[in-house]
Amino acid sequence: MSRFYPANPRVGVSVLCHRDGRALMVKRGKPPFKDHWSLPGGVVELGETLVEAAERELLEETGVIASLSAPVETFDSIQRDEDGKVVTHFVLTIFAGEYISGEATAGDDAAAIDWVHPDEADNRPTTPGTPERIRRHLP
Repeated sequence: MSRFYPANPRVGVSVLCHRDGRALMVKRGKPPFKDHWSLPGGVVELGETLVEAAERELLEETGVIASLSAPVETFDSIQRDEDGKVVTHFVLTIFAGEYISGEATAGDDAAAIDWVHPDEADNRPTTPGTPERIRRHLP
């Protein structure tokens, strides 16, 4: 199913991986929101649980492993074009977890990667709601 102008919502995951009061963020390398900073994540694959998808996406995009447990938030991300047609609709589940291991490097769909203090996220172009989400769920 296409990510753009889909017939149905897509199911996705994001991960708030944290270490020393900072969140791991990626600069998106592809649309939607190309060149915006976001939490690492992506689309759930057929036969994959939400937590499996979160672990896989975190590793693919950042090279990092985190301790993930229950989801901390689920929300809709809906973008419309000038005519009001739905360009993208993702139902995203957010997981939060402490960094365990791995060398944080940009991989897969990430153009760049950084450990960001919550206040620093406000000074970057981000996907909608990301700085607030980090503040809500960062321990």
